Amino acid sequence: MTRRGLLRLGAGAAATAALAAAEPASAAAAEGRFELTAPSTSLIWKKALYDETVLQSFAFDNVNGHIYTVQVKNGAGSDAAGDLCLTRLSLSGAVLGHMYLLGFGHGVQIGVEPAGTSAYLWTETDGVSDGETSRGSRLARFRFVNGQTLTTTSSALTKYTLVSGANNTTCAIDPSTNRLIMRYRGESTFRYAVYSLAAVKAGTPTKLHDVAQPSGLGTFQGYAAYGNFVYMLTGNAYGETNPPPGNTYVTCLDLRTGEQVQRARSVAGKSLDYREPEGMAIQIVSGAPRLCLGLASGVEKARLASIFYKTELV
Repeated sequence: MTRRGLLRLGAGAAATAALAAAEPASAAAAEGRFELTAPSTSLIWKKALYDETVLQSFAFDNVNGHIYTVQVKNGAGSDAAGDLCLTRLSLSGAVLGHMYLLGFGHGVQIGVEPAGTSAYLWTETDGVSDGETSRGSRLARFRFVNGQTLTTTSSALTKYTLVSGANNTTCAIDPSTNRLIMRYRGESTFRYAVYSLAAVKAGTPTKLHDVAQPSGLGTFQGYAAYGNFVYMLTGNAYGETNPPPGNTYVTCLDLRTGEQVQRARSVAGKSLDYREPEGMAIQIVSGAPRLCLGLASGVEKARLASIFYKTELV
């Protein structure tokens, strides 16, 4: 090892230490949690995405003012194959572009990392099919390029295996702390692992937290993290056994302790037909956070997407 190499090694260690030291300060900047019983406000209402299938999840580019949504691609067999459609929307819900992601999974949750005037998307990839649907086994990062189709072998992807042996891997990004939150299934239960986004990209991921998802929540539909808390969306579409106002619930979990701290039914968009809860995300507006949830509506082959948000913190 040369003197220059030692200096470089020392600088790298110092940078890693500085990153670790900065983590608590970042989390402190996102103190508090959302009050789940507070009323919801409509952000977009019954907007068409690029394909006509049900919205699965969404995330915000809070720098450039875009919404990214993901859904199963049009066409028979797409769910089993893990083929997804990614749409970029304006904040008013106008379609601004799309991509296709072939073999990636089901799109239960995604993350967005702004980059200049565009963004990198964080999704599941390397989907494993059970013959009916597909779930990712790794995470992927790629730049949004309008009109592009990606496969799981594309050179545009950077892939990450953060927990050995995990499956059903999805992720969200907390824009208030720049942390990546990965939901994964271990041996028998779903868990949430929290990492510094910068450390994941640098190839030096270290878990900051790792907690179990509570059991008995219902049909899982998405999640979002803000500061020390993750918010989980569950429920089903309206139907004979689930009449309005439906069984949509949001549950808040403390990422430090694994404690379930609040759970409340959401009646946002209760007048929608079909009304299936789909996806959560954090939007930042003038420095203030919004906890957003998505709802699918409309008839088969002509589905629409709506997003509602809460702002009250406690």
